[in-house]
Amino acid sequence: MTIECDNCDGDDLLHRRSFVGLGTAALALLMSRPASAQRAEQAGLVEEINGQGFAEAGAARRALAREAPVFIADRVRTGDASRLTMQLGRRTRVRLGEQARITIDRYLVDAGGEITLESGAMLFDRPSGSTPAPVQVRSPFGLIAVRGTRFFAGPSAGVFGVFVQRGRVVVAGGGQQVVLRSGEGTDIRYPGAAPTPPRAWGEPRIRAALASVT
Repeated sequence: MTIECDNCDGDDLLHRRSFVGLGTAALALLMSRPASAQRAEQAGLVEEINGQGFAEAGAARRALAREAPVFIADRVRTGDASRLTMQLGRRTRVRLGEQARITIDRYLVDAGGEITLESGAMLFDRPSGSTPAPVQVRSPFGLIAVRGTRFFAGPSAGVFGVFVQRGRVVVAGGGQQVVLRSGEGTDIRYPGAAPTPPRAWGEPRIRAALASVT
């Protein structure tokens, strides 16, 4: 599943840092870092965390705390009974529920990005009126093209569900696609299955979905 978001952009957090006036020890530490680490580009930072969160880059793994940076190509994971909120760019927030796993494949300044949701639940949130920029969210269940600013994707009512609180998304899977608008959701029962026709979700299901990521 892939999500493309017209209302999603990167920000000035995504840049390569310059180092001025480094001392001898600091310069030696920088030179000793692997080339891949020196090239890492920051996609955002951890805004909130409750429980355990980790970021994996290749074989390296680091524990996440509040205000910790996250980088392009990081695989971000949460533990049992954990919640994590990342800020990507100036305005985008991604909230993860427990045992979630996503990879930040690409996040470019003013050019959107790509995220892979491997497992668990997420809530993608941007303010209304944000500058449009395409974002894709991929999942084993299909492809979601986002034309909106706030949507949920993840386990819900025993299936994989996508629900749009605000905006518009296109969900594709099993050779078919559906368009969701505010207040509508769809189900994908297993990887490779087609999404069900759009329909309004009831308040109990909406509350349960949001509670899983907040």
